[in-house]
Amino acid sequence: MTVDPRLLAILVCPVTRTPLRYDARRQELVSEAAGLAFPVRDGVPILLVEEARPWTPEEEAPPPDEAPTPARP
Repeated sequence: MTVDPRLLAILVCPVTRTPLRYDARRQELVSEAAGLAFPVRDGVPILLVEEARPWTPEEEAPPPDEAPTPARP
């Protein structure tokens, strides 16, 4: 399930009032400014700080099974 792009265009982080980015793989709206990831349940964003989890930029790396394979010489 995805978040409607029109909805995403108007949603902001409840802490920093900055735009949110949708992470489809984790079904979360990410506030990079606040370092929080808000869950999306059944297509509904849950923008409660109590429901958010801490987020770090290191999470952007693909999981090991999705990491690109280095080219062989």
